[in-house]
Amino acid sequence: MSATATLATAEKIRNIAIIAHVDHGKTTLVDCLLQQAGTYRENQAVPERAMDSMDLEREKGITIKAKNTAIQWNGYTINIVDTPGHADFGAEVERVMKMVDGVLLLTDAVGGPQAQTRWVLRKALGHGLKTICVINKVDRETSRADWVHDKVLELFLDLEASEDQFNAPFLYASAKNGWADNKLDGPRENMTDLFETIVEHVPAPQVEEGEFRMLVSNIDWDDFVGRLAIGRILSGTVSNGDTIYALRKNGERQRIKITKLIRFTGLGVTPVETMGAGDIVGIAGFEEIDIGDTLAAEKEAEPMPFVTIDPATIEMEFHVNDGPLAGKDGKKVTSRQIRERLIRETKSNISIQVRDTDEGTRFLVAARGAMQIAVLLETMRREGYEVMASRPTVLYKEIDGTTCEPYEQVWVEVPEDMLGSVMENLSNRKAQITNMEHHAAGVTVEAEISTRGLIGFESDLVTLTSGHGVCSHMFLEYRPRSGEIVTRQTGTLVSMETGTSMPYSLDIIQARGKLFVAPGEDIYNGQIVGECPRKEDLPVNPCKAKHLDNMRSSGNDKNVQLAPPIRFSLERAIEYIAADELVEVTPHHLRLRKRILDSEMRRKITKRMKRD
Repeated sequence: MSATATLATAEKIRNIAIIAHVDHGKTTLVDCLLQQAGTYRENQAVPERAMDSMDLEREKGITIKAKNTAIQWNGYTINIVDTPGHADFGAEVERVMKMVDGVLLLTDAVGGPQAQTRWVLRKALGHGLKTICVINKVDRETSRADWVHDKVLELFLDLEASEDQFNAPFLYASAKNGWADNKLDGPRENMTDLFETIVEHVPAPQVEEGEFRMLVSNIDWDDFVGRLAIGRILSGTVSNGDTIYALRKNGERQRIKITKLIRFTGLGVTPVETMGAGDIVGIAGFEEIDIGDTLAAEKEAEPMPFVTIDPATIEMEFHVNDGPLAGKDGKKVTSRQIRERLIRETKSNISIQVRDTDEGTRFLVAARGAMQIAVLLETMRREGYEVMASRPTVLYKEIDGTTCEPYEQVWVEVPEDMLGSVMENLSNRKAQITNMEHHAAGVTVEAEISTRGLIGFESDLVTLTSGHGVCSHMFLEYRPRSGEIVTRQTGTLVSMETGTSMPYSLDIIQARGKLFVAPGEDIYNGQIVGECPRKEDLPVNPCKAKHLDNMRSSGNDKNVQLAPPIRFSLERAIEYIAADELVEVTPHHLRLRKRILDSEMRRKITKRMKRD
């Protein structure tokens, strides 16, 4: 294919990423664009939130992994990257910036720009990408589109956008109802205005001179050919069967023969023989390939720089399960299997880092946030792994001889009548309130808080506001370490026996606190079976059966009435536990336990610590 032909093809290509805060409607908008571009057959069953391909994404209603799709409209190929909206998965957004020439900034017509909106827009403007602003959900009764429009423009000013970027076009949409218009009072019929704006406003990809070169921005897996390197072709053309070179980040240059070439079409992929510059392509033929590697036709080509990823701010310990019930539920329980799985995760998730320790059964996993590690743990347990996880701890830095910790900017939206309890919780976590704004939907509180103080806050917010509170946050900077922060005011009820939990004993225990277990469950010495209202831990025996004599009949136990046990989600469990506790994660069970199971040894250590 000649350079002229390649350029002509590139003129008909548009590469865009959709960025927004979580739950502002990105995936629904992509569904709508696919539908109206004629991606589906007339009789085809159309899935809801089709881009959310992972089970966890469908269950949580959020996007976790950045994904590619492409639609054909009026002779144009529009490559779309759907990105996550949660701050913990920010690296997924950062690395796709190299693949696209423009971004679709989606903003909720009620909530307006949120933390993640600000963060991803800063990244996009820094890369000089063209922006199209879409105010979504303008059909809602509480919509305040004009106010959101002004807030987005204020955001552009705050982020020092260029004059061209500041003059970004605005559209008003309802992705759920399938329309987007240039004016707020438009006809509200279809997405044609949005398609036209993308074609007119987003530039065609720039094609560089020379042989084939591509930066790997994403990794996927094909059941037949293995790893797929995904990225945008910067120059030249590439064909199936070509021999190319992988320029690795460690300096190695590996010779590769392409075994499969794919392009994205709708929800699937199509094998192709040749692809030209400007298009987004998937290439197979590698045993090993990492995000950030360069693919080139020539061995002596220069590797391309990759986008700098913001640093991890928290760390968790992963242990081999050494409890009495280890190996009874999962199939992958050894340190070798756990380590291999963690290393494999770092290949496709560049914001996660894994470090070995002196103990071969313990690994340190660093990431952006607790939710990111919780998603990894949830994925592992579904794959049959058993593992124990600690409470997240922040990563400190030594700056000019001072120990510093990460701070975050947090936005909390709550109903007005629930503001007091939320403010008290923030105060206990040593948050500094910087702004408070009252509006029709409630109150938005803006604060600065250490990452250490933020751990567990989102779970508390759900409890305090009965699920009506919304929290968003983004990394701010490292500051000198603040004082001690106590986020849990209660102790635990710890089993001192191994066996099966009995209704008789649980009935006695529930008078002392809240239960985490139900009758008939396997329990072991050192397992946490409930919450104690006082701060100290209380040893209990949940396995004690009722002894029968001639004065007691077995029928009397039928009067035992137990409150339903508290069941933790994985995210809540790892935020709830204290430093001397662990969460045992298996395919079908979540158990809270003490690090040291032996109660006598725990008592001696506590006594020694008090003495010291």
